Amino acid sequence: DARNARIQVFDKQGQFRRAFGADVLGRPMNLDIAGDRIYVPDYFQDVVHVFTLEGSYIRGVKSDDGLSSPGGVAVRSDGSLLVADTYGQRIVQLSLDGRVLASWSGAGIGAREFNYPTDVAVRPDGGFYVADGYNDRVQQFDPAGDFLRKWGGPFAMNIFGPFKGWFATVTSVAVGPGGNVYVADFYNDRIQKFTAEGQFLTAFGSPPDHSGHTAMAVAVDRSGAVWRVNLAENRVEEWRPVARLD
Repeated sequence: DARNARIQVFDKQGQFRRAFGADVLGRPMNLDIAGDRIYVPDYFQDVVHVFTLEGSYIRGVKSDDGLSSPGGVAVRSDGSLLVADTYGQRIVQLSLDGRVLASWSGAGIGAREFNYPTDVAVRPDGGFYVADGYNDRVQQFDPAGDFLRKWGGPFAMNIFGPFKGWFATVTSVAVGPGGNVYVADFYNDRIQKFTAEGQFLTAFGSPPDHSGHTAMAVAVDRSGAVWRVNLAENRVEEWRPVARLD
């Protein structure tokens, strides 16, 4: 709950359980959960905060060379963190004591270059996807961190409208239980779904009832339900796959 500087916890029926973090958070962004820990990048404080699932504060993780408005985090199987360092124009891999283990950096539109990356999601094999925010695309890397592919609008341009596989600002990325990739396409008010290799599958969403845009963040649970954070309406939505009759 970024602008309220807190994390809120609900059950899947939307019943409020608890809130925490208001005493330490500045602007929490795209968080990750691994094991019994919650990892929260703080856009204002340039740190990744670590909490228990119950909300007790454990520690803050800062990069040795400094973060600059981190927008997303994902936890790798070895416990290290992949951080979308938004104003740093990079993805950085950190140990929990803040050591830089690897970095993919540089502003631009080429492979391994970024324009305000907003989020990162880890594949089951250890590879990862980057929501390359204002480049309006997704970049995919293998487990060793080597670039594999990118997809989105041509020449990293904003593409407004219902065009398959093109984006107008990518704000979040998630990997589903089957390996499919879900991308929040912010200014187009939709979530787009792709195969693990970036082939378009479907898109869904709804326009806002009020001013603003709806597709701020996306997450997928183990049942395949998709959860969308609707910024314009200040709410969280559950979307489920529609059974086809053909």
